[in-house]
Parts: sequence; C-alpha cells; structure tokens
Amino acid sequence: MNESHIYRYETSINEDTQLNLYSLLVAIFAVGGMLGGLLAGWWADFFGRKFGMLLNNTFAFAAGGLFFFSREAHSYEMIIVARLLIGFNCGLYTGLTPLYLTEIATADIRGALGTLHQLGVTIGIFLSQILGFPEIFGNGEYWHVLLGLCVAPSALQLLTMPFCPESPRYLLLTKDKEDDALNALVKLRGTSGVDSDINEMKQEHQAMQSEKKIGILHLLKKKSLRMPLVISIIMHLSQQLSGINAIFYYSFKLFTSAGISDDLAAHATSGIGAIMVVMTLITIPLMDRIGRRSLHLTGLAGMFIFSILITITLSLTDKVPWFDTANVVVSLIYVVFFAIGPGSIPWMIVAELFTQGPRVSAMSISVLINWASNFAVGYVFPIMQKELNDFSFLPFTVFLLLFWIFIYINLPETKNRTFEDIASSWNTSQNEAGNPEAKYTPTEDTGIIEFQEQRRR
Repeated sequence: MNESHIYRYETSINEDTQLNLYSLLVAIFAVGGMLGGLLAGWWADFFGRKFGMLLNNTFAFAAGGLFFFSREAHSYEMIIVARLLIGFNCGLYTGLTPLYLTEIATADIRGALGTLHQLGVTIGIFLSQILGFPEIFGNGEYWHVLLGLCVAPSALQLLTMPFCPESPRYLLLTKDKEDDALNALVKLRGTSGVDSDINEMKQEHQAMQSEKKIGILHLLKKKSLRMPLVISIIMHLSQQLSGINAIFYYSFKLFTSAGISDDLAAHATSGIGAIMVVMTLITIPLMDRIGRRSLHLTGLAGMFIFSILITITLSLTDKVPWFDTANVVVSLIYVVFFAIGPGSIPWMIVAELFTQGPRVSAMSISVLINWASNFAVGYVFPIMQKELNDFSFLPFTVFLLLFWIFIYINLPETKNRTFEDIASSWNTSQNEAGNPEAKYTPTEDTGIIEFQEQRRR
C-alpha cells in the first residue's frame, strides 16, 4: 500500500493511516461475508443449493482478477474491493455448503459429512500458509500471484460440481418435485432402496404445510423458534469471539512480538493450519459418536484454559527466556481445542436445529452474526494489541467462559436424530412453557431439551 502511494503521490502514508488501511483491508473481507451470509438463505432457495454454489464462483473469478492485476495498476484499492468480493463469495459458501452437506446426509453420518465443510476451510488455510512462505509466493515479487490463486478452487468446483446431484430435501420440500428428489436420492445413496428417506422428508413436508414459509422477520418473532435461534447465534459467536481469528489474522505478528524471528514465525504460522487439518480429520468420526454438544464444550473449555496461558507467556516473555517458544506451543494447543468443536459444529448445528421452513432464514441470521463478529475481531484486535499489549487475549478469555456456561445449560444433543424429531422437541417445549416457572435443561445422557414443571406449592 505504501509503495503504491509513493508511486502515485511521491510521499509515504503516515503510520496511523497505514494501520487503519491495513485493518480495513483485513476486515472488509468479513463485510463481504456479512452480505453474503445475509443473502445465503434467499440465494439457496432462489437458485438452489447446487446451482447457487456454481453461480457463486463468478465473484471469486472477479476477485482473482482484481488481486492479480492490482500490482501492475499500483492500486491497493483494487485489493480492498477484491477482498470485499471474495468475502461475499465466502459468505455465501458458509451458508450454502453446510446446508447442502446436511441435507444430503443420512442422520447417522450427518455430523461427519457436515464436518467436511470445516475440513475444506482448514485445508484452504493450510495451503495458503504454505504458499505464503517467503521462499514461495509470500514475497515482493510474487504476492499478486498468491492472491490471484483464489480462482483455483473455484475452477475445480466448476469442473466437479455439475456431476453432483441437487439436494433431495430442497427438491421435495421447497420445489415439490418428488420424482427429481427420488432420482437424486438414488444417485446419492447408490441404491434404489430410499423409501425411508423419502418417507421422512414427506413427514417433514406435511408438517410444513401447516405453516407458511418462514422469513427472517417472521423467524425473529416466532416464540417457538426463539430458543433454537438464540442457541444458533451463541454458537456462532462462540466461534468468532473465541479469539481464533486473532490467531489466524495476526499470528505472524503475535509470534514476532513474543521475540521469535521472522522466518520461524512464518513457518510456525503454517503449523496452525496443519493442526487444523489434522484435528478436523480426527473429529469427523467423533462427531456422530461423542456428539456435537460434548465436543463443543470440550473445545471451549480447552480454549479458555490456553487463552489464559497465552496471556501469561506473552506478558512474561522478557522475564522467562523460554516463554517465547512456550507462546507458540500454547497457541498451537489452543488451535487444537478450537478444531475439536468450535471450528466446525456451529456451521452444521443451525441446519440441524430447524426444519426446512425456517432453516434457510436461521442460516442467514447465524451466518450474518458470524461474519459481523469476524469483522469486529479483525478490525479491533490490532487496536487491542496496541492498547492492551500482552493482555490483548483477556477479553476472549471472558467470552469463552460465558459461552461455555450458556451452551452447557441450553444446547441439546442432535446426533442420530431426524430433523423432525429435533424440531418437535422445540414445539413440545413451547407448548409446555405456558407456566412462566417452567424450566428447561438438557439431559446428561442425550442432551434432549425437556421442560420440567416446577410448580410452587
């Protein structure tokens, strides 16, 4: 940015302006994500899950072009616009991809398949970190090539996605195309014996007939869906306000401020991506065995402990020489716990807590909240570092504790349960909540929310 400014105006940018511009460049990605996330539900219903994802690639190609040619044009503004476009692209995907994966899966593998969304994200992060090494593309000569490579996964999807079937749930429940839904199911399952899947969707379809399609405003007003919506929002907040994006966005600066050399910091950053990939692979089989609730709570608890250790190692580096290495180690373990639950579960849990009618609206609201908090962390954390110095992780520590308490009390277990079964528990709970003293608690063995009357005698 400074080089472009000098080229155009023959003067450099002052330090405060540089900090603000860099924060904007980092955070505007999340602004695009908010817009994409807000439109994801409408986009999924209007264009369909499959074609909606294919169409979304146009934004990636536009962003890639702006990235690649920004250097020749001496325009950091092109990079900022490209970050907005690629953010919009990612915002749509964070709604479309988990929705599609959740809807094509059977109940017994829904958690594992839903985790593949996060696996794709972590692989992308890891590859970008490797390609960003100074000896590859992360240097003054090839950085524009690195940024322009965002077109590669989009090109890959354009080649492969046409061979994938559309979501059977979307075809039957949204478009009322039973034959197309049956054909899609046969292709997905590899067998013609899909009667149980069709019957389950028909039952959900019949339940939907009793109420109109639920938009965002209607969803916000509907009392029976208020608790699952609040849980969905808190789940996404627990992901973004955990401090993980401070690690992702500013890990290099975080490590160098702890006294680590630039070369070691660059390679330590790639360790974060590698751990994310490995741990996401490990959690795939655990998702449908241990369950979403237990994994998410374990992840938050571990992050809470290690966020405290990050603060300790940062604040005492000048007094304990080996704490600079310890800071890297505790940061990587912190990422391990993020990958156990908070990294993947919020994306899938929203689709599981709602039936087809309110599902896309709930996804839109949750994804919007996710990207809004992503933007807040990306923009504010450099300022927090400047003001709080070594104690910049303490606010995240407080958030992690509050999120753990709320989720422990309110989150039901959804593994191996049908969408209709999960939704009926909310409706039953609402009907039984006429007594203002009614209280709901998740049971230890199943996590299913049950309302218990507590009458004053």
